[in-house]
Amino acid sequence: MRPDTIVLIHGFWVTPRSWEHWITRYQAKGFKVVAPAYPGFEVEVEALNADPTPIEQVTVPQIIESLETLIRGLDTPPIIMGHSAGGVFTQILLDHGYGAAGVAINSAPTEGVKIIPLSQIKATFPVLKNPANRHRAVGLDYEHWRYAFTNTLPEDQARATYERYHIPASGNIFWGSALANIHPGKDDNWVDYHNGLRPPLLFVSGENDNLMPPRIQRSNAKHYKAPGLVTEVVEYPGRCHLMPAEQGWEEIADHALDWALKHAG
Repeated sequence: MRPDTIVLIHGFWVTPRSWEHWITRYQAKGFKVVAPAYPGFEVEVEALNADPTPIEQVTVPQIIESLETLIRGLDTPPIIMGHSAGGVFTQILLDHGYGAAGVAINSAPTEGVKIIPLSQIKATFPVLKNPANRHRAVGLDYEHWRYAFTNTLPEDQARATYERYHIPASGNIFWGSALANIHPGKDDNWVDYHNGLRPPLLFVSGENDNLMPPRIQRSNAKHYKAPGLVTEVVEYPGRCHLMPAEQGWEEIADHALDWALKHAG
């Protein structure tokens, strides 16, 4: 059965608002579109910036449980698309048997992907520079946002996205992810790379993404080993991390949907 629903999962430092263009486009194509917030994030960007307590308190198990509950309530298995940390959550959901197909856009790595580019260290330095941040919600100043999210955008557009989308991120989740490869063993971002029942998965990567560079996506894809798994990678030249809101996002949105519909099973 052709999927009729698309679930869009946002990443860190943003909310479902970052999907606003894709929601409108997919709805215009006749799809039901659901862009859930993480638990406690069901308020506007401005409210989370004013009071980041929900960001400090949220955990990955809570996020996954809320997403699984939502998907179980749908009439048919949806196409699941996730950006950045949402790409990890997409992979986890597929591994747990949810969804007809998945698309991970500039995805953060799942456990076992040990590539750590220098640009990623620089992009995440505001969080990782201080172990005390593990208990905080940590925002990015504009210059770090520019480097990590919007380095290919004109200055006025980059600043506009910062004002419209940026919120702090969970230091606790970020530190847990950073330590996963030091103390591996079914951490929050663990998936079974040998799960032969996992639905098809496409990694979409931006050539100039400083936060999650293309070689992270390529390495992540290569970890999937089960015979017969459909796991593909596509790289878009000249694109940054915030591809869902970058000029030319329509091309990426359409390709992601076309691919998922073609491979949905």
